Order: sequence, then C-alpha cells, then structure tokens
Amino acid sequence: MTASESGRFGLVAALAAVLLLAGCAPPPRADVYYPGQAMRAQSVELGVIETLRPVQIAGTQTGVGTFGGATLGGIAGSTVGGGSRANAAGAIAGAIIGGVIGSAVEQGATQRPGYEVTVRLDSGRMLAVVQDDAGEQFRPGDRVRVLSDGYMTRVAR
Repeated sequence: MTASESGRFGLVAALAAVLLLAGCAPPPRADVYYPGQAMRAQSVELGVIETLRPVQIAGTQTGVGTFGGATLGGIAGSTVGGGSRANAAGAIAGAIIGGVIGSAVEQGATQRPGYEVTVRLDSGRMLAVVQDDAGEQFRPGDRVRVLSDGYMTRVAR
C-alpha cells in the first residue's frame, strides 16, 4: 500500500468511525423534551400506577451503522486477492458483510432499558405507556400524571 492509499484509507476509516459513533448517541429519556415539544399544550390526566414491567426498547436503525460497516468492510475486502477482479469481489463481499455487522452493532448499541407502566386513570380507564428508565422510581400505588400531546405520552410524578 502506498503512502497515498494509506492516508486515504485512514481518512475514510476515521470518517466512518465518526458517523458510526454519531448514530450511537442515545435518544432522550422520558424526562427530556425535544425542542419542538416546548411550549406545546399537553393534556394531563391523573391516575395511579397499577403495574410496572421492565422491558427492552429496541435500538434504532438510522443507517449510520450500515454505512460505516459497509465502508470499512469494502475497504478491507478490497485488499483481498491479487487481481482487480478479486479486489472488486472482495470489496463487494466486504461491504455486504460489513453493512450487516454495522447495522447489528448500531441496533445493539442503541437498545436501552425501559418500563411498561400501566396506569388506572381517575376516569377508570386503563392506559399502558412504555418509556425509558428516566431515573424516576415508580412503584405500584404511586399517584402520577399522564401527559400527552397527541404524539407522545409520558408518565410523570
């Protein structure tokens, strides 16, 4: 590998790593609001927690992991073989395998614990909300508020 190829490989690898890490940023917790949710009216209903069940919230698939894995796999695969056809075949196979692995890594890295919170509202209606573990220690029997803006629903003290 020449110095120019080595430098190009390092640049592409660094770019792919940055993109891969950017896709691993955890999403906001249940106690964090997106800017577009600020100053938006929410309906509030009061109730009591009936049950809590720990759950896993599946990771995201932004495509960053797939892209990063495919890029690194394609570069690594292109070094296989002695001729241009072998290099091309290695690059294609490396990109496919790297993309699959990168996608799985992204999904695993962004998976997080949460709770299914079942609330009996004062109206008598039952409601279940799955949300991130925001550090609030809910217990059955706790009096809570259920906030909803028509798009997202949260359970809070």
